[in-house]
Amino acid sequence: MLKQSRLKSRFVVGSALALMALSACSKNTDKPADAVQNVIAATVNGKPISKKQVDMIMKQQAAQGMPDTPEMRKMVIDNIALQTLAADEAIKKGLDKKGDTADQIEMSRLGILAQGFVEDYINNSPITDAQYAAEYEKIKAATAGVEYSARHILVEKEADANAIIAKLKKDVKVFAALAKAQSKDPGSKDKGGELGWFDPRGMVPEFGGAVAKLEKGKFTETPVKSQYGYHVIMLDDSREKAAPTLEQVKPRLKQQIQQESLKKVLDGMKEKAKIDIIGAAPASAPAAASAPAASAPAAAAPVASEKK
Repeated sequence: MLKQSRLKSRFVVGSALALMALSACSKNTDKPADAVQNVIAATVNGKPISKKQVDMIMKQQAAQGMPDTPEMRKMVIDNIALQTLAADEAIKKGLDKKGDTADQIEMSRLGILAQGFVEDYINNSPITDAQYAAEYEKIKAATAGVEYSARHILVEKEADANAIIAKLKKDVKVFAALAKAQSKDPGSKDKGGELGWFDPRGMVPEFGGAVAKLEKGKFTETPVKSQYGYHVIMLDDSREKAAPTLEQVKPRLKQQIQQESLKKVLDGMKEKAKIDIIGAAPASAPAAASAPAASAPAAAAPVASEKK
């Protein structure tokens, strides 16, 4: 099936994105932390289980569709109690200072502290209207314009495309039948070559440019060559494509702006830090060549390659 290239979100990947995800999952803006922390839900051999601990787990459960009921809270407290008892036994045996366990404890500690840093940064870095406006303008520029409804017949040889064009000049009504009989595009041939509505910027340049030049009801009178073969294209209709409103994309913009801002901060911290990788290969050493990937079958549809 012909797939149209979509505007790719410029969301930052890597450490910033992972930290943002942690922050989004655990952010708590309810009661003051100290007030909740001091409320005791239960004790285990005299050790307190705070209501805040229970609330955090209940929020995670609620996100998965679990109800917040007294019975469920008792189950959560029981689980925390069992974890506490097992942890106490592990400490008695010194497991907290051995091998993988000690490493995992340290990684958990670092992760929690990093998460706290992210939450603090987000809470103290409000997004301005100007930031929203600047990013929204980019979206409008990339999405607004004209979109087209067209059909095509894809063949391997130019001579075959010319023969199809000759038949269409005699009777354009045979387009669908010719597409079903001769097109090499498996996604559209059974539909008479119909591609539906698409943005020409999502197609390979040769195809998108040819469509934009056609008048409604007309077809290309010379074959359109692309990396997929030779196309005969007919334009069914066109219409103005409206950009989404700011309110529609604001949640996505908020996340994007926060991630990009956080990435800049983290990159700046990394540049200032002295990071020594012990046992790393010398900078001049050539990188090991990776195994060549198997070539994927060529697609028959004129979709533009997405930029990464």
